[in-house]
Amino acid sequence: MKAKFACLGLILLLILTGCGGPKADVPIFMMSSSGIPSEVGDKLEASLVEKLGQAPTVKIQTTPIFSMEKLIVEIAAGDNGIIVVPKEQFKALGQQGGYVSLDAVAKAEDFPDGVMEIPVDGKSGGVEKHLYGIPLEQTKWLTDLKLNGKDLIAFVPANAKKQDLVMQVLKVIAQK
Repeated sequence: MKAKFACLGLILLLILTGCGGPKADVPIFMMSSSGIPSEVGDKLEASLVEKLGQAPTVKIQTTPIFSMEKLIVEIAAGDNGIIVVPKEQFKALGQQGGYVSLDAVAKAEDFPDGVMEIPVDGKSGGVEKHLYGIPLEQTKWLTDLKLNGKDLIAFVPANAKKQDLVMQVLKVIAQK
């Protein structure tokens, strides 16, 4: 009988451990063409936490290799508030629409590489020109940490949750 309870307790512990605790308000996924080590992600996350304080909470997930399939899954899952990708993928994916305008977060003239004309409705064929991405190369967030953000652009997918909190985090990321 004691063995059954011990086994049940172990199973419950494994299940609860697998849940990972409370989710961050703003999950961030980062992928570069050459990969991003988890140590760099930890450093970037600590910097954001320091700048933001207790809220909103952030969690950065990086990947050590580039995989278009992984990127598509991350976008489709809708679990990320902010996604950081190479400029080439940002531009290519943007042609399909699905980005949130960042005009309220930063000035388009400060980030011309993040301005795009993207489709807003597949049926009408309409396009809108807005700031949809924040190129990270010249942001204070990366330069303060002496990290190279060349060709990396942060964007908000249309399916991102808690967009008001996401925009608070992006304002910090977009500081020059």
